Amino acid sequence: MLMNVMSFAAAAVIVVLLPGPDTLVVVRGMVRGGTRGGVLTALGVLCGLTVWVAAAAFGLAALLRASEVGYEALKIAGACYLVWLGVQSLRSLRRTTAERAGPPTGPDTTGLGLLRPGFLSGFLTDILNPKVGVFFVSFLPGFVPAGYPVGWTTLALGGLFIVLTACYCAGLVVASGTIASWMQTPRIRRRLDTLTGLVLVGFGVRLATES
Repeated sequence: MLMNVMSFAAAAVIVVLLPGPDTLVVVRGMVRGGTRGGVLTALGVLCGLTVWVAAAAFGLAALLRASEVGYEALKIAGACYLVWLGVQSLRSLRRTTAERAGPPTGPDTTGLGLLRPGFLSGFLTDILNPKVGVFFVSFLPGFVPAGYPVGWTTLALGGLFIVLTACYCAGLVVASGTIASWMQTPRIRRRLDTLTGLVLVGFGVRLATES
């Protein structure tokens, strides 16, 4: 069992460190809302992962994979959402230089608690991506030792994956705290908005066109 867990942890670290929509949406949250925005977005990502891990453990994600119509519908919805996030970042470039040169705005506090936009961005980015669910269904069971209950062991391994993702997101947020003022300068924020916007649109198009 210990060897399986260690092998899984090593593989999971590699997967977590690979750049993807989750990383980009957390960076976007930090650019738009500072450290608080990054934390809320990361919490949304972790909650989305938790839903998918639970679905994989109890067989729901496997049902989604078996349903071509449901998989395609969720994939298109997720792709549209990523493109929408990218367009929102690009639209922010239309603000005037004078508006950018003013005092940096604080974190977005519209909404209540976890219903704020940063959290929803992270949560929906994960929950609307069926590839995340299919990944867990395909990835986690391969590390379940013979003789162990598949459901509960999958859930435990998924929990470890979430912990590793949380550590990674925490690292991103801590790093943002040291460069927060730099990220909020008008010139740098324009460049970050442009980069995150274009890459999010690219992720959305790729998700929609991949089989």
